Amino acid sequence: MIYIIEDDENIRNLVQVALSGSGYETAAFETAEEALGAFKVKAPQLAIFDLMLPGMDGLEAIRKIRANDAWKKLPVLVLTAKDKEYDKVAGLDGGADDYMTKPFSVLELLARVRSLLRRTKEEEPEQPKLFDCGALHLDLETREVKVNGSEVLLTYKEYELLVYLAENQNRVVSRDELLDKLWDWRADVETRTLDIHIKTLRQKLGEEAGHYIKTVRSVGYRFMKPQE
Repeated sequence: MIYIIEDDENIRNLVQVALSGSGYETAAFETAEEALGAFKVKAPQLAIFDLMLPGMDGLEAIRKIRANDAWKKLPVLVLTAKDKEYDKVAGLDGGADDYMTKPFSVLELLARVRSLLRRTKEEEPEQPKLFDCGALHLDLETREVKVNGSEVLLTYKEYELLVYLAENQNRVVSRDELLDKLWDWRADVETRTLDIHIKTLRQKLGEEAGHYIKTVRSVGYRFMKPQE
């Protein structure tokens, strides 16, 4: 889905027809407020913003998008009549990924849309949703943990710790790295906190899977597959 935010009806219709004709699903809005409301229902794959809009201007809307963690990586293309260099700098610094000025070529617009979507796909490879390792099964979408088919209830930190170690399997992960990644570690944090979480995590996983987490003395921990 591509959102088009443009107050000029003729341009809005032109862009929508061009994108639809190229196989893209689209939704068009006259104001930024309408578009941001739609974002909360279903975020698009890409947004095309005019800057000079009634009410909230496009630049302010883009900044609001970038301030939301769920939309930070959304590709945004500015399509505007503002063609001064400082306008382009302000647009790009404000969070736009690309900037086109009016009048514009429809073919160039389509090429830039394809480029932004392709770049986003390359930068965000699909992550594995399941992790199976011997008796241990992790569902990274539902956060479900099972050992030999039986569900294991973990706290938030225990789960994050297990996943981080599993994703870095066969590599020794230092205590400092784990504290920094999972606890926002600072020098005054008690490292014993990590050791306690490792102990309780092993206990909950039981003898069958708890031994996957190996202690590397004076360094940290290592997750090893059972065959190793």
